Amino acid sequence: MSWQSYVDEQLLCEMEGGVRLSAAAILGHDGNVWASSESFPEIKPEEFTAIMNDFDAPGSLAPIGLHLGGTKYMVIQGEPGAVIRGKKGSSGVTIKNTNLALIFGIYDEPMTGGQCNIVVERVGDYLYDQGF
Repeated sequence: MSWQSYVDEQLLCEMEGGVRLSAAAILGHDGNVWASSESFPEIKPEEFTAIMNDFDAPGSLAPIGLHLGGTKYMVIQGEPGAVIRGKKGSSGVTIKNTNLALIFGIYDEPMTGGQCNIVVERVGDYLYDQGF
């Protein structure tokens, strides 16, 4: 399966109730985009560095917020070193860290943060188990 297929078929899949992520991407730990949806924002190098730093030093994003394509999200409970979650009004983001990549999912209402977490973390856990 190509990386773009993971984005198109797994991350952007329709869930119960007809909801789906509004944007998704897979980026290597070096910041290179492996695959993304058309609507995924362009991440600035300093934003990506801050995200990677938070996986190495959990909690470093909390005081300054999670920035993604210029949008600032409030960092909410995640899993240190494994998952970063952010919220902005009725939208949010989940980022899952794997061995070689970061899996990004961005959602808007009516999708919930919990539904976003399920989609992103399921794909991330699978790729992690496969060595990616």
